[in-house]
Amino acid sequence: MKLITFRTKKGYGLGAVVEDHVLDLNETLGSDLSMLGLLDMGAKGMKKAGEAVKEAEENLASGKLKGLMKLSEVSLAAPIPRTKKNVVCMGLNYAEHVKEGGSDRPLPPHPVFFTKPPTSITGPYDPVVYNRAVERLDYEVELAFVIGKEGKYIPKDEALNHVAGYTVLQDISARTLQRQHNQWYRGKSQDTFAPMGPYLVTPDEVGDPQKLDLWCKVNGETRQKANTSDMIFDVKTIISTLSDGITLEVGDVFATGTPSGVGAAHPLGLLKVGDLIESGVEKLGFMRNEVVSEK
Repeated sequence: MKLITFRTKKGYGLGAVVEDHVLDLNETLGSDLSMLGLLDMGAKGMKKAGEAVKEAEENLASGKLKGLMKLSEVSLAAPIPRTKKNVVCMGLNYAEHVKEGGSDRPLPPHPVFFTKPPTSITGPYDPVVYNRAVERLDYEVELAFVIGKEGKYIPKDEALNHVAGYTVLQDISARTLQRQHNQWYRGKSQDTFAPMGPYLVTPDEVGDPQKLDLWCKVNGETRQKANTSDMIFDVKTIISTLSDGITLEVGDVFATGTPSGVGAAHPLGLLKVGDLIESGVEKLGFMRNEVVSEK
């Protein structure tokens, strides 16, 4: 399934993509669930949503549009517009990206983690704000995943059973702020610095998360192009490592690092106001975010 959060006059709605339509899951299931609420229901909730999607597919095939809206007419938010905790991100998880920082730079022996706050999250088609605190704005396309089953001390061979779905995330970065502090939090955590979406795609539609192409374009020019097989630490390792002594909870969001081609090391350079960032991951869709100045 491709699950979405969409905007309504009252707030947010929960839906699923059915071809070029959106099924309103709240209306169909007779409940007022958010994405986090659906994930909290576990396998039972996913089964109900799946059954509703299957019925909608059959209805659509026979010309029945009850409970369906045109996808093109729906305003999408991030799948989880406000996470319960910080988004956990990976740094330096693609070898070629590590080399961008210096050809003699060693590969990390262990995963490198940092976080972005819930306030950094924005939608898949919302603007990225180049605010007055920022200098040297950069892009980083990433595969992200969401936890659907709580766990601690999770073995690698069981790790993917804890994933509810996958999505696209942009780790927007203020390079000057990132480098002037001894950690990356401030430079990575400005408002709108985590565009996410457009969908939360369930594992059955994704397959092996280490066999996905990902890419980023700026103003139509390809800046990043790689495959998740190039990760130094794969999704299983990330989950197993982080759950070693830390309880991973339902709804936790994790980003898995970016490949080479970031603006700080690219001939075409960093982002500026008016640029259009397009970010995509195979099977997960793509986002479009315009860089705007702070009002």
